[in-house]
Amino acid sequence: MKHINVALFVPDEGCPHRCSFCNQKTISGKSKPLTVEDIENAVETALSASDCGDGEIAFFGGSFTAIERNYMLSLLKKAKEYVDRGLFKGIRISTRPDCIDREILDILKEYKVTSVELGCQSMDDEVLSLNERGHTSDDVIKSASLIKEYGFEFGVQMMTGLYGDTNEKALKTAKKLISLKPDTARIYPTVVLENTALAALYEKGVYVPQSTEEAVSLCAELLLMFHEAGIRVIRLGLHSGGNVEDGFVAGAYHPAFREMAESSIYLRRIKDEIVKEKISNGKIEITVGSSYVSMATGQKKSNINELLLMGYTAKIKANSEYKKYEVSVRLTQ
Repeated sequence: MKHINVALFVPDEGCPHRCSFCNQKTISGKSKPLTVEDIENAVETALSASDCGDGEIAFFGGSFTAIERNYMLSLLKKAKEYVDRGLFKGIRISTRPDCIDREILDILKEYKVTSVELGCQSMDDEVLSLNERGHTSDDVIKSASLIKEYGFEFGVQMMTGLYGDTNEKALKTAKKLISLKPDTARIYPTVVLENTALAALYEKGVYVPQSTEEAVSLCAELLLMFHEAGIRVIRLGLHSGGNVEDGFVAGAYHPAFREMAESSIYLRRIKDEIVKEKISNGKIEITVGSSYVSMATGQKKSNINELLLMGYTAKIKANSEYKKYEVSVRLTQ
């Protein structure tokens, strides 16, 4: 069975704060409240195309556990019907760190929720305050402890390049989130969207967003940190679709952002091997895992081209025994 999630957006429902960067309508392309009929349509469409038995029905956008209680229960009830029938393994929800308590978690258990993700964004309290998050890093720690106690799969979401953030703060945020031992993580470089407080700060010149290149470099480092800690990064970069392209103002947005970051990791590893092996200019053979040849090659052969500028004519070789990000380099002439 394939792990296919049905993603359902609950835009701007229940959020007690309007964060500096948030425009859910632009991100999701949705402006109307999610209905039970919407769930039925999306789920039935997914089931008609594939076996979803190992997947989840996922509620994203807004703050799911903060929406009006009866409305939340009606959505959970409909999703639970498909879980009870064995058509999905469970339900995934995303919410705020300050909207989790034992009462909420009891309800989520009752309705077959299997995964809870926290929109942490940063573990630096000054960054959280500047971006009007309305919660603290302590709220993240407390909620994480409760979620793990209840046995849910636990996910964290962080952002880079927020107003007042720095690379150093982002690395510290990642370390603190990793210490909470989540099962999954999502990393979102900040994108300035129209009709947000961040857009106003950008237009005044108060806020300078990361360039795509800067964000790729940082996120490559973060991705490797989570990977080495055994934590799956299930998304890197804001998803394409919705009205993101239309509402984009500035910042690090690219439809292939993850591929760019992973290629960056491979280029760093290749360069490290060249230095380690003291390889002089010439023809080299780079060996990587069979599934990772394109990552090592880079988008439009960007890694191959950069190595060529350094004086190396590179050939990529696949080896099924090599793990992700494992690299070896040898001189062939």
